[in-house]
Amino acid sequence: MKEKDFLKKETKPHQGRNVKRFRDMWDMKQETLASMLGADWNQKKVSHLEAMEEIDADLLEPLAKALKVTPEAIKQFDEEKIFAIISNTFNDNSGVINNIYSSFKSNEELLGTIKKLYEQLLSEKDERIALLQKRLNLLESHQ
Repeated sequence: MKEKDFLKKETKPHQGRNVKRFRDMWDMKQETLASMLGADWNQKKVSHLEAMEEIDADLLEPLAKALKVTPEAIKQFDEEKIFAIISNTFNDNSGVINNIYSSFKSNEELLGTIKKLYEQLLSEKDERIALLQKRLNLLESHQ
């Protein structure tokens, strides 16, 4: 099957594997993710979750927050399509941008995802600044 045909094929990403990919991206252990999800979570439960093809909708939001991604990223990230796009880039540059956009339902969804990621980056930046300010104040108070 050609890359272009593969990109058009409707596939359903494995959400559990996506959780694992994002967790690995942050170099996070299953135990760490479990502690971020609450007292009723443990490493074994996270392992079971990562084996699930589809994750319950009510779990997506806390998972996304812990992994610093959007719920849509967990639901829609498709590694196989990304590899096909990369492969297609080296074999035939025509249509690469169209293939990337075809992974999203519409431009509005793409813009919404970009906006959420940008807002998340700004929020994390503000949190880091606040933490550094607290540390600075603590150091100044000890001198």
